[in-house]
Amino acid sequence: MDWERSEPSAGDTQLVLAVAGGDQGAYQELVRRHAPRIHHFVRKIVRDPADAEDVTQETFLRLWLRAAEYQPTARVTTWLFRIAHNLAIDRLRARGRVEALPDADAEPAPASVSQTVLVHRKQRAEALEAALAGLPERQSAALTLVHLQGLSGAEASEVLGVSPEALESLLARGRRALRARLAAFGEKAE
Repeated sequence: MDWERSEPSAGDTQLVLAVAGGDQGAYQELVRRHAPRIHHFVRKIVRDPADAEDVTQETFLRLWLRAAEYQPTARVTTWLFRIAHNLAIDRLRARGRVEALPDADAEPAPASVSQTVLVHRKQRAEALEAALAGLPERQSAALTLVHLQGLSGAEASEVLGVSPEALESLLARGRRALRARLAAFGEKAE
């Protein structure tokens, strides 16, 4: 599948409740709204395009099968990220953790950007990807959820199943380790 970028909007809870009643249109709308972010998040964890695709599809299959179990006390996005995170970790455990693959999702640069700038951007992106890949899974997931996916601390802590304090600790340790790893690559963490 080609996961187009889309921003979530209001009404997700009502859509999940409709999915619980078998509404395929509501299901398709939730996939359209949330699959791009879920896929991007999963891709950062499993680092394999085929596995990311499989985990994303499995996440939305679980949405279809378990919509009736959804508790409206959590945001739908938080619930979906938690499902995706658990499935991605299961995938890593099943195959054993492997080295990061190049990110095929990188957007092409405009033609006006010099080749030197492009090379530098690519090197920085690869250094960041390698540094994130070298972090413990929970630190990498915390940084990805908060900084790359834009989840709040409360949402990220719920996805990871940790307290807000534990999330802050994961973020702090992850940022320190990321800075150290990037310094080894000759880069500065932003």
